[in-house]
Amino acid sequence: MTRLLSARSPDFQAQYQALLQTRGEAVDGVETRVAAILADVKARGFAALAELSQKFDAFALSPETVRVTTAQVEAAIKACDPAVVKALELAAERVTDYHVRSRPEDARWIDPQGVTLGWRWTPVDAAGLYAPGGLAAYPSSVLMNALPAKAAGVPRLVMMTPPTRLAENPAILAAAKIAGIDEIYGIGGAQAVAAMAYGADPIAKVDVIAGPGNAWVSTAKKLVFGTVGIDSVAGPSEVFIIADGANDPGIIAADLLAQAEHDAVAQSILFTDDADFGQRVLDGVTAMIARGEAGPEAAVSWPAYGAVIIVDRLEDAVALSDQGAPEHLQIATEDPDVLASQIRHAGAIFLGRHAPEALGDYLAGPNHVLPTGGRARWASGLSTHMFMKRTTLMGTGLEGLTAIGPAGVRLATAEGLPAHAASIALRLKAANPA
Repeated sequence: MTRLLSARSPDFQAQYQALLQTRGEAVDGVETRVAAILADVKARGFAALAELSQKFDAFALSPETVRVTTAQVEAAIKACDPAVVKALELAAERVTDYHVRSRPEDARWIDPQGVTLGWRWTPVDAAGLYAPGGLAAYPSSVLMNALPAKAAGVPRLVMMTPPTRLAENPAILAAAKIAGIDEIYGIGGAQAVAAMAYGADPIAKVDVIAGPGNAWVSTAKKLVFGTVGIDSVAGPSEVFIIADGANDPGIIAADLLAQAEHDAVAQSILFTDDADFGQRVLDGVTAMIARGEAGPEAAVSWPAYGAVIIVDRLEDAVALSDQGAPEHLQIATEDPDVLASQIRHAGAIFLGRHAPEALGDYLAGPNHVLPTGGRARWASGLSTHMFMKRTTLMGTGLEGLTAIGPAGVRLATAEGLPAHAASIALRLKAANPA
């Protein structure tokens, strides 16, 4: 049953901790089987892909059929509602603009000792994107994963998607076209991750893999990390909402259910200082579910993991939110910056009564791939940084060598590394033979 909790209760912290920790990880229970798939593709390449495609997708994969053709992409665009295509184009413009602005800058300077220092950012050579197929596929995720890579300057972007279900959601290929992805393969599941991580002729391997997927895909990404970079191992999604009683309870109820309908272990929590408002929100959620105004998963996740928490002051919700470090945090107050400035841990913050998390899912601009399960304590959302790497720079002439070299010799000697010490000391001696 959905919880109506009071922060004043003597056992509130125990209840709150239990609430935060009840959900399971999405990648539990399949590691052994996924590891076998990865090892098979790594060892046998395309032959393994073909067998796995026949086994899991009932699709006859061959070097000739593996790549999605331009004709298929164009047919998908024609099959889409033109209004959806226009919406995707608007989203792509906004997401691209945001991520171009977030691209990190190079730097170079000379310090007081005369040493040249700095860094430069360069994109990876190739990035891979996994796009789930079928009715649960999200074209918005194609944009959110591909466009940061494009903004980073990645020259080669590969997309994998299940081959037999493309017709069920043609917007997936339409989004790929809009995002500028022209290398698309009809491969699904853990074997798609293996193909991207290890390569399987005619598919060349990539350097970074991003994109959502089921437990098999998430586990595969986890296991290939180190061979390639990955965006994250995503767990169940969540939203926290801090709202005062001046909000429309029906709107806040819809906000809670917008997250709850993502999957059966999604979590939605409302913090409010108005108990009557909190109860009206609860009633609104119940009514929306009864009327079928939320996806079917909401009827499972909301009773199991949802909550309304009554606090004495909205400021008290700040520490509670930071404790959970949510993926999404909505602050639905007249002046949201007052509370937002105090928040330390959240994947994304949505400011004000008219800024729902759902808008951020599609086209506000920031990325919707965010750290879940409390990982916002130390992780950030997907950005251009994921598809770039920083190379540090250091250079010096005699002035800098003379200024800091002797200290380097002393440190190398203290660590018992004589060749390190000699590498510096011999240069100092050559520069100052007397």
